[in-house]
Amino acid sequence: MRGRPLMTTRGRILAAVACAIGMCCSRAPATPPTDASAAAQPWFEDIAERAGIRFVHQSGHREKFYLPEIMGGGAALFDMDNDGYLDLYLVQSGSLSLKREGSNPLEREGFSPLKRGGFSPVEREGFSRASMDQSAGGGNRLYRNRGDGTFEDVTQGSGTDVAGYGMGVAAGDFDNDGNVDLYVTNLGGNVLLKGDGHGHFTDVTAMAGVASSGWSTSAAFLDYDGDGSLDLFVVHYLNWLPSAEVECYSLTGVPDYCSPKTYDLPSAATLFHNNGDGTFTDVTDRAGLRAAVGNGLGVVAGDVDGDGRIDVFVANDGTPNQLWMNRGGGRFEDAALAMGCAVDLDGKPKAGMGVHLADVDGDGDLDLLVVNLDGESDSFYRNEKTFFRDDAVSVGLRTISRPFTRFGAAMLDFDNDGRLDIYEANGRVGRQSELYSSDPYAEPNVLLRGVDGPRFEQVQPRGGTRTPLVGTSRAAAFGDIDNDGAMDIVVSNRDGKPYVLHNVVSDRGHWVMFRVLDEHGRDALGAELTMTVGSRSIRRDVRAAYSYLASNDPRVHVGLGKDTSVRDVSVRWPDGKNEKFGDVAP
Repeated sequence: MRGRPLMTTRGRILAAVACAIGMCCSRAPATPPTDASAAAQPWFEDIAERAGIRFVHQSGHREKFYLPEIMGGGAALFDMDNDGYLDLYLVQSGSLSLKREGSNPLEREGFSPLKRGGFSPVEREGFSRASMDQSAGGGNRLYRNRGDGTFEDVTQGSGTDVAGYGMGVAAGDFDNDGNVDLYVTNLGGNVLLKGDGHGHFTDVTAMAGVASSGWSTSAAFLDYDGDGSLDLFVVHYLNWLPSAEVECYSLTGVPDYCSPKTYDLPSAATLFHNNGDGTFTDVTDRAGLRAAVGNGLGVVAGDVDGDGRIDVFVANDGTPNQLWMNRGGGRFEDAALAMGCAVDLDGKPKAGMGVHLADVDGDGDLDLLVVNLDGESDSFYRNEKTFFRDDAVSVGLRTISRPFTRFGAAMLDFDNDGRLDIYEANGRVGRQSELYSSDPYAEPNVLLRGVDGPRFEQVQPRGGTRTPLVGTSRAAAFGDIDNDGAMDIVVSNRDGKPYVLHNVVSDRGHWVMFRVLDEHGRDALGAELTMTVGSRSIRRDVRAAYSYLASNDPRVHVGLGKDTSVRDVSVRWPDGKNEKFGDVAP
């Protein structure tokens, strides 16, 4: 049931409401779940069709195998109209052909020759997103959550059907007006859409100065300097053009997509500082981010060393991962190699894609999940305060993750038993035998249940649905769509319909959900919540950017198991201030 909000003024006695934490709690079944019963029943049901989601992703693939065609597209769960329900935004790709014959949209814009590690001055002019053709797939789509289990397509007139060969999306309130805005990443110029809180958006990219040319993938809103305004971190994959394409072949000798290693064109990430006046400044060089380049796909931000500053992890595909430690004063240092999360135990980089940070073992710091290519196990980096230890073997991930190519992923409590589970959205990037369907890239997704240890065990049927869903899955966005206290999932599929996975675990435990708002009424991304549940100390962070090409429910969900109360709730805000809220009971 829905509960009351808890209010505080953060010490500003004259402030009306400087922040609020909204809380809901449910009752658990009389008989707690057993491992056998949990494994026998489906956890999710795909309700996309009856929910009214008619979107079909189009990669635009025709004859040539252009690498961007195998990588998209994105998804966001966010509340566009402040009605308390999560709405849905789906990113279309389209076509890498011009709308008129005989000209290439990327090369026509006058790119200079490609190079490793960044953009030349000419390349920084970028190719026009307007030259990309999305008509093949109907463009990006915005769906309003009606609150009754269905969605309404409200794209027309909303300002969200922007041009561009789409990749991902980040959601956050960049101008502190209490309304969520969207940042759409593309192959080409990105788009910043300012929301008005009523489902309408205005393209303010040029005014804000955040177009960011090249091939952008995941992005994250974050407040890295604690000034109360959300900055923007944008990950880039390759410095790619069609002219860089070469012919590649599968193991069976048929044409296929190339590995990113074929191009050897890694790119640097981009950091935009929010000036607080609706504009941003590119501080990439000043921040030191050009000290390392890579084939960036996933991004997640959080304070991994407990110093009160937001750090950033980038999952790279075939190049060493990056852990950008925030040293203060607007400077970052890549410490991934020194801290043990850049490469595998053999010193080799993996094909990192989706990523998440969460305190899995309950010791108060953030552990790291990176999902990788088939043949490579997931990387589970346990945070040991001053370094990370790859514990994929001890938590049970080394063997069960290797058969699949994983993209979107998260560590969340789907059955509310107090232990974090893992969901992984899978789909190959190279042709294989048509093992699962007529699509040579399709694979089933995977659900792993958290058990004591902590360890993870695969849920059957595979993926947690009654019949395994098989597709070329990419983005996975996570959130409680119907506000019933159970985390749901939206999964995008390359050249296919998305899954809307409604949580149907029948014997889930109690739960509590917090919404953490700052003095401007926006979600306080980067804030840390700590609390005590029974004998357990729990840490959860306010975070929207994780997984792959996705933005997620910023509310903080905590499964309580058989417990019915939460003690000693406290918040450490992004500016470093701590505030205590006491106990919470239904």
